[in-house]
Amino acid sequence: MESVAFARLQFPTLAPPPPTGGRRSFLLPLRVATVGAGGGKGPVLTAATAVASSSSSVITTQSDAASSSSSPPALPLKRVTADSLHYESGYLGGISERTRAPAAEGLTDGDPNPMEYLTNILSSRVYDVAIESPLQLAPKLSERLGVDLWLKREDLQPVFSFKLRGAYNMMAKLSRDRLDRGVICSSAGNHAQGVALAAQKLGCDAVIVMPVTTPEIKWQSVERLGATVCLVGDSYDEAQLYAKKRGEQEGRTFIPPFDHPDVITGQGTVGMEIIHQLKGPLHAIFVPVGGGGLVAGIAAYVKRVRPEVKIIGVEPFDANAMALSLYHGQRVMLEQVGGFADGVAVKVVGEETFRLCRELVDGVVLVGRDAVCASIKDMFEEKRSILEPAGALSLAGAEAYCKYYGLEGTNVVAITSGANMNFDRLRLVTELADVGRKREAILATILQEERGSFKQYCELVGSINITEFKYRYDSRKEDALVLYSVGLHTDTELGAMMERMKAAQLRTFNLTNDDVVKHHLRYFMGGRSNVQDELLCRFIFPERPGALMKFLDTFSPRWNISLFHYRAQGETGANVLVGIQVPKEDMEEFRNKANTLGYEYAYGVTNEAYQLLMQ
Repeated sequence: MESVAFARLQFPTLAPPPPTGGRRSFLLPLRVATVGAGGGKGPVLTAATAVASSSSSVITTQSDAASSSSSPPALPLKRVTADSLHYESGYLGGISERTRAPAAEGLTDGDPNPMEYLTNILSSRVYDVAIESPLQLAPKLSERLGVDLWLKREDLQPVFSFKLRGAYNMMAKLSRDRLDRGVICSSAGNHAQGVALAAQKLGCDAVIVMPVTTPEIKWQSVERLGATVCLVGDSYDEAQLYAKKRGEQEGRTFIPPFDHPDVITGQGTVGMEIIHQLKGPLHAIFVPVGGGGLVAGIAAYVKRVRPEVKIIGVEPFDANAMALSLYHGQRVMLEQVGGFADGVAVKVVGEETFRLCRELVDGVVLVGRDAVCASIKDMFEEKRSILEPAGALSLAGAEAYCKYYGLEGTNVVAITSGANMNFDRLRLVTELADVGRKREAILATILQEERGSFKQYCELVGSINITEFKYRYDSRKEDALVLYSVGLHTDTELGAMMERMKAAQLRTFNLTNDDVVKHHLRYFMGGRSNVQDELLCRFIFPERPGALMKFLDTFSPRWNISLFHYRAQGETGANVLVGIQVPKEDMEEFRNKANTLGYEYAYGVTNEAYQLLMQ
C-alpha cells in the first residue's frame, strides 16, 4: 500500500499561524502564540530548534524543576528501561538492600529536618484556597475486598486535583516584591491549574508553559483562571527548558511541580487530614507517584505521628521511576515513559522527594493500564465520579494489594488525586475496564472448515456470554480462526471452557494480556497475508498536526508501507502499528532513520499473536 492512501487520516501539515493575543515579552528564538485571559481563540505554536532535544545524554526533566541557574551541573543519571524492574501487580516492591540511605548521606545544608516538615505542614496556608477534602467509605468496593476502603477525595478540590496545595503553599511564602514580578511554571495539566488559581488568589501575574500537544480542555481551563498560556514544544522537557529560561530573563519565580520543600509541605497536608479524619487503626495509605511530591509530603507527616501506618506508592508498570530509584538506591532516568496516566508520566523523580521516600516509604505497587481503567469504572459505580487515569492509580493499587496479600478486616485509604479527564480518553477506558476486572477475555480458537463446526464451538463455550465474535471464511485453508471476547466470568469458568476446547481438539489461545492484540490486531481480522521482508513496528506519534507527514517523509518511498493502524486514544501520544517492508541488508539504515525521526518506537514486533492473526 503506497503512502498516498493515508491522506484519509487528514493530519494537516504543521504551519506557523499568527499569534492570537496575549503578551510576547520573552526573548528566546521561538515563535509562540500566548493567550491571556479571554484573549483570542487559543494558543498555537511552531517551536524552533532552540529547545534542547530529549535525545541528549542528560535530559532536563520534571525533577529538575527546583534547581536554579546557579546550581552546578547535575551528574548524568543512570538510564534504565521501565521493564528492568517488574513484579506482580499488588506485590509491595521497589525496596532492596540499596534503598535506605547510609548514615553518612544525611541532611545537607538547606534541607528541612523531619520536625521542620511536621511543623511546616501544621502551619501551612493551603486552606486559603483548598478545602479539607472528605474521606469517604467505598461500601461496594469494601464488601468486594473484605476491608474498609476509604477514598480521600482530592478530586473534589477547586481545580479537581491536589496540586493546588503545593503550588499555593510555595507561592504564599513569596515576598510581595517577588509576586509582583510574576511566576512561571511548566505543566501539561493539574499543576498548571493549581499555579493559575494560586496566582489569582494572591494577585500575581502567572505564565503557564505547556507542550503544544496539550489537550485543548486543559489549556482553556488554565486560561479561564486568568493566567497567560504559552504552548512550546512537543514534550514536557522542551516546555520546562523554555519556562526556566523565560523566568530568568523576566525575573519570574519558577514554581516546580513537586521537587521543592514548600511544594512537598503543601501536599503533606493531605496526610495530616487523613490522620485527623480516620481515628481508628489504619493499615496503609496508597498514594499515586509521579515525581514524588505527594507521597513524600504525606510520608513526612504520617511517619512522624503514626509510624505504624504503611505509606505505599502506586505507579504504572511503564512509568515506574520511583520504584526503580528506590531499588537502585539512587535516582535513575527512564529511557521511555508511558503516557496513559499522564499526570504521573515522569522520567526522573525529584531530588528532595527521593531523599524523603527512600527513608520513609514502605514500597511501591505497580499496576497496568487495564487495572487503572477498571478502577475508573469502579469509582463511577461507587460515587458517580469520573477520575482521570492518574487520579485512579492509587485505587487500582489498593485493590491489587488487598487481593495479593488477602488483606481482611482493616482500614486502607486510597487518594483519588484528580478528575481532569480528557473526554476523548473515555472510549479507551470503557474498552479496557472489563478486561482489567476480568469481566472480559479475548480469545482465539482454530476450527475446522466443515459443516457443524461452528455449532460445536458454541456448545463448548457453554453458558459464558460471547461479547464479540470475528470470523471470515477462507476457501484456501482447511482450518478457520475465530477471534472472540467472552463476558463476565471467573478464572475457574474460563479455565473450564478452555479445557473443553482442548478435549475437543480445538486449539484455543488466551490473548487478553497482549497489548498488540487489544489495541491493533483485533481490528485486522480477515486481513492475513504473507508479506516479504515485513517488519512490524509500534511508534508513538505525537498528537499534533504534521506528525504523520514527518513519519512518511522519513520512510516513504524508500520502503513500502504494508500495514498501518492508527486509533486516537485521547493521549498526548498515539500508539501506531506499522508494517514496513525492510530487507535485512537495509536494517541498519532503517534503524538510523527511525532514531532520527525522534518518535518512541519498538521494532521487530513478531509475537505469537501476530503470527496467529496476521499470517
